[in-house]
Amino acid sequence: MSWDTQRSGAGPVDSELVSLDAAELARRIHAREVSSVEVTRAHLERIEAVDGPAESGVHAFLHLDADGALAAAGAADRAIADGGPVSPLAGVPIALKDNLTTTDMPTTCASRILEGWRPPYDATVVTRLRAAGLVPLGKTNLDEFAMGSSTENSAFGPSRNPWDLTRIPGGSGGGSSSAVAAGESPLALGSDTGGSIRQPGAVTGTVGVKPTYGTVSRYGLVAFSSSLDQIGPCARSVLDAALLHEVIGGKDANDQTSVSAPLPPVVEAAQAGARGDLAGVRVGVVSEFSGEGYHSGVLAAFTDAVRVLGELGADVVEVSCPSFAYALPAYYLIAPSEASSNLARFDAMRYGLRVGDDGEHAADEVMSLTREAGFGAEVKRRIMIGTHALSAGSYDALYGKAQKARTLIVRDFTAAFETCDVLVSPTTPTTAFAIGERSDDPLAMYLADLCTIPSNLAGNAALSVPCGRSADDGLPVGLQVMAPALADDRAYRVAAAYEAATAGSAAGPRIPELRALETSR
Repeated sequence: MSWDTQRSGAGPVDSELVSLDAAELARRIHAREVSSVEVTRAHLERIEAVDGPAESGVHAFLHLDADGALAAAGAADRAIADGGPVSPLAGVPIALKDNLTTTDMPTTCASRILEGWRPPYDATVVTRLRAAGLVPLGKTNLDEFAMGSSTENSAFGPSRNPWDLTRIPGGSGGGSSSAVAAGESPLALGSDTGGSIRQPGAVTGTVGVKPTYGTVSRYGLVAFSSSLDQIGPCARSVLDAALLHEVIGGKDANDQTSVSAPLPPVVEAAQAGARGDLAGVRVGVVSEFSGEGYHSGVLAAFTDAVRVLGELGADVVEVSCPSFAYALPAYYLIAPSEASSNLARFDAMRYGLRVGDDGEHAADEVMSLTREAGFGAEVKRRIMIGTHALSAGSYDALYGKAQKARTLIVRDFTAAFETCDVLVSPTTPTTAFAIGERSDDPLAMYLADLCTIPSNLAGNAALSVPCGRSADDGLPVGLQVMAPALADDRAYRVAAAYEAATAGSAAGPRIPELRALETSR
């Protein structure tokens, strides 16, 4: 981690401020019960107390900009004091996944090939956050170029799950999810290509949202798989996620895949859902997402969540989406194929790492040496898979068939949504596994995204909301709610209703107790 400002002479962390939802923090800041500077300082102190090095701490952040955060917080306080209109989240801190470009902080994608790189422009979502008065704290850890399900593929060491520091916080956005779960930031942004917001949300007990593809600009998101990547919120509550969603969403002329349709009324839906009435809502339970490979504790928590939805008035039915069985293999051909093209820009000629530039090596040798030194093993694996899938002898048999499978998955969703308003499933088949447990088994690692990938392939909306903790190991479990494209509000309504009905349940405290870690510093 790089620190622009070290804390000096700070007192104990304000445990109340770091445990509050973003909506409540915003209310207090706007009522001038507490300043944004005080809230920001409390979160910076929490980060110093628990984030620590990769070997022992949460390690959610790769870069922390304390000076910049405090300056932004001061500006928010002045705007509020002036009495003019401010956004609903003005003054609230936020963490940014380190594949979003920022002019004032490095953007590394957790890769040596971009170590220290400072982009010349902000991502559109970052521009919108700044305009809305939110306070960027820093950049969070991820699997290198967002390729992974555990954040273990980061070139700068893994992040850790605040509920159990020996476990993974999910991936690729484990830094964002662990920052929110550990009370280091009330909000974060992530990117979701195959589940990289929702799966970390599930295993850390936070809310993670993949908006409808094209409704949140990808301009300034360092591309992994352009037809699948989607930026979305990480939060501590459904309403917080909805408030952040409204800040970052909407048409952007800089993104050719950005859609012109109005953003669904997600905040209104979350507020309506919190009133707890799902009468008339038809919920489809996807039958393919259960059985072998699913932990008993995950299935038990999911079954109980479905029961709660029924008690809230929802009409619960079982639906079959047989083509979802093809989602995992299709994804691991389409995504690497697009990655092999997108990552070709890292050629040691324009920016980033350059190895062998000593006058004794030709340009192609410099390129080869740089990529060998700069890319990690998983990135190299996916580039090779994608290059092979796109090769003349394999294109039709591999990439072409994967795209046909994608079409079948879209058709399954279409058929299911003709009879159901939303679909539900476990977010991921297991709770957080141990760091290192799957490092040598790529297939086992890829199975963590079994339930989340179909929504990326189809482009529809999906989110994960905490649904208690597994009786097997006491770790968080996530309920995935999927909605049709441009109907994100349906997912928010159902998730908020479930969240309100189970508030204070066996899910445990919102912020894990890390006191032992704090006092060891």
